[in-house]
Order: sequence, then C-alpha cells, then structure tokens
Amino acid sequence: MTGRVVHLELARLEAAHLVGLVQQFAELVGDSAPTLADPAIARLVPPAYDDRDAAQEFRDLTQADLLDRRSSDAAVVLESLAEAARISDDPDDPALLETVAVRLDPVQTQAWLRTLAAIRLVLAARLGVTESESADAEDPRFGIYEWLGYRLDGLVAAVDGDD
Repeated sequence: MTGRVVHLELARLEAAHLVGLVQQFAELVGDSAPTLADPAIARLVPPAYDDRDAAQEFRDLTQADLLDRRSSDAAVVLESLAEAARISDDPDDPALLETVAVRLDPVQTQAWLRTLAAIRLVLAARLGVTESESADAEDPRFGIYEWLGYRLDGLVAAVDGDD
C-alpha cells in the first residue's frame, strides 16, 4: 500500500485516554457473541439490503469477519500508541501534558481512521446521535464524541495532504 506517513501529535494524557477508549472498543467487538440487540454493534454492521432476509443472510456471512477486522485495527492503534501513552500515576506530573509524536505508516493510518470512526459510531449509538445536529455541544457527554471527530478530521487532512 502506498501513501503518506502521518505524524500525529498528542499529549501523553490524551494518548492514555485514547488507549482506554480503544481497549473498550476492542472488548466490545471481541465479545465472543456480539449481538445486534446492542445498538452499537448494529451501527457497526448495518444492513446491506432493504430486504430483511437478504440483509440477515449477508450479515450472517460477513459480521464475524467485519468485527474481526475491527478488532485487528484496534490492536494496530493500541500498538502504535504504546509508547506515547506511558504515563505516571501522579496526576500532577507535568509529563502528562508533554506532546509526543506518533508516526503512522499508511497501513497504521488506515487502521486509525477505521477505528476512530467506529468508536465514534459506538458513541453515537450510546448517546442517541442520529444526525450531526443531534450532538449537543453544551452537553459534556458529547466531548469525547466531538474530540474523536476532531482527530478524524485531522487524520483525513493529513492523508489528503492538507496538513
């Protein structure tokens, strides 16, 4: 795969929080029997067809592979964040705010894009966001949702060469 190498800068504390989000996401998709009764899983594996039977047949054939890929992508993100997310337990440690660069090759960048977008879909399902206008910027529960959108936008711009 060809593409740009992306250098992502973030604070160590930010990296540690992102690791926590990605770990939770990996647990969700790695569950031995994820179910469509969970709206978050349903958002990650939307129906491919309007016909209910055809959609179910397609889902039966593809859901496990799709969730496995999401899990693999999450592992790539976690591996690329390992060094940046190393922080002390001291909440007053100035190193928490230290900016670190994470170098992403094209394969890692694609895994990041898919993972951050998927986590954002999970959060949207949990928060009841169905359209961009339904996210309330004043509600603190939407902070992570908006931050992930900011990070996604930055990654897309970097990949497109708009950085």
